[in-house]
Parts: sequence; C-alpha cells; structure tokens
Amino acid sequence: MAMAIESIPIIDFADFGDGTSPEAHEIGKSFFKACKDVGFAYLINTGIPQEMVDGMFDWSAKFFALPLSTKQKAPHPPEGWKHVGYSPIGLEQVSQMIFDPTELASIRKGKYPDYKESFDIFGQGPTKRFDNVWLPESDLPGFRSYTMKYWDTCRQFQMERLLPALALGMGLDRGFFNGYHGDGNNQLRLLHYPEGPVEMFESGEKGRMGGHTDFCTCTMLFQDDVGGLEVECPGREGIFVSVPPVRGAAVFNIGDFLMRWSNDILKSTLHRVRAPPRREGDGGKTRERFSIPYVCHFVHSPTRGRKC
Repeated sequence: MAMAIESIPIIDFADFGDGTSPEAHEIGKSFFKACKDVGFAYLINTGIPQEMVDGMFDWSAKFFALPLSTKQKAPHPPEGWKHVGYSPIGLEQVSQMIFDPTELASIRKGKYPDYKESFDIFGQGPTKRFDNVWLPESDLPGFRSYTMKYWDTCRQFQMERLLPALALGMGLDRGFFNGYHGDGNNQLRLLHYPEGPVEMFESGEKGRMGGHTDFCTCTMLFQDDVGGLEVECPGREGIFVSVPPVRGAAVFNIGDFLMRWSNDILKSTLHRVRAPPRREGDGGKTRERFSIPYVCHFVHSPTRGRKC
C-alpha cells in the first residue's frame, strides 16, 4: 500500500513474502509509482528489526564520542574514491555538478562548509575494491562485529525484497536487479552532525549537508528523531519539503545510476540536510543528529562477469 506524509509515500513490505503473490505485485506497483513520481519513499516492515537499528545508533554514538585522536586511528585514505574509514568534521564537502576549481575551493574552504563527521564501511565480497579501515578492537570492542552484522541485515532486505519489488513494479522478472548487484559491494555510512550554536547555522556560517543526489543505484537511510532531511518537490525547483523521522521506517531514494538505467523514468531527487529550527529550552544550541545511510551499488554483470 502507499500513503502520503506530506508528499513522501509509505511502502509497506509486510505482505511481500517471496515476491510471487498478488500482494507482492501490488507492493511493487506502489513502489514503482513512488520512485517515478517522487524518487523517495518511507519503507516499513522491512524485516530489519528496530532493536537492531537502535543498536546501530548506539554504536554510532559511542564511536563519535571517542577522542579525535582515537577516531583518527581509522583514517579515511587520501584517495577520495576510497570511501572507508573516518572523516573528521569539515573534511567531506558535498557539491552537485560543480567542476570549476575556484568554485570548488570556495565550497571546501569558504563560508558554508558541511558541519559533520563520518565513518564508512564497504562490503568485503570476492571482488571488493578495497579493504575497510577499522579501529583497533581494544578501542571499541564489539563495534566491528555489530556493524558488519547490521550491513548483512540491510543487504538481506535489499536482495530479498527491495530489488525484487522494484523489478516487479517495472514489469521485470523479480530477480532482474539482483543479478546486477551480486557482489554486495554496498556502503554503510555512520554520520554525525555535532551540536552547535543556533546562530552559526542561521547565519549560514556552517551547514549540515548541501543539496545533492546520490551516485548509486539506491539508498536506504535510517534517521534518529532530530530531523533535518529535506527533499526537493518534483517539478518545483528550489522548493524543499521536510522528510521527518518515522520510527520503524527507512527512507528510500533512487540514485543517479538507476535514473539513467531507467532512461530517466525513475527520479534521482535532490535532497539536503538542514539544521532544525530553534526550540524553546534548547539553550541556544542546535541538537546533534545521527543518521545511517546504506548505499546500494551496481557492481556485477551476470552476462559479462565484470565490474562497471
């Protein structure tokens, strides 16, 4: 079924089963419509236990609470395309279709830097592109094993329900997309947006994450209760609507690759993260925010046996 919270549909996977029933086909149709009309949807009853999501947020908070010197024991490699390890506040700056060196330098060092830090993990399948970078186990015992278990659980939903539902909605065999994602080379991101003075965000001195689309097949995002995610309204350039947190739901969005793959039928929609507005009793501080995107990448061709 599909409903609307503001303009974001909710897709319920409770009756999807193995993808062969009439209910599964209806879910696929609703999912496809959401991806075509908006490019975003809330996903519920995914089979990813809420207690596991809560646990991952707990581990994320523990990681980012560590001293900077400890977090830097797992540094992001100097190559920008190796999306693993820890990136401190201000290192990663999001831009969209900007190639001029002067303008890029302004984004990286100018007035509007993204005020966030991150830790990235990639799948480690047989055709992995690079190794993950982890803290020593003694610095955060159990973090690595829980994080990879969470990665595996998201991957299971992707392959058993998410991609099959999208394929059914497009009138394809339910296993169509699975064949192109067989290596599991997906990315899990732990994101932390620290608290800061409200004036710092209202003045534009700092931001959280600028407007962008994702360079992937699709993304599932798990949010805490703070909010701040906004999506551009289809057909209304520059007009953004809030995507508030819904407990028990993951936020799904189409990536650029799938938009191109579908001949632009599916929509890779611009989105951003903004600091929440002032609240009474907040002491002039904007609350910190945590989010966990799980990014699904096309890797393996079943007919040619090579990576793209």
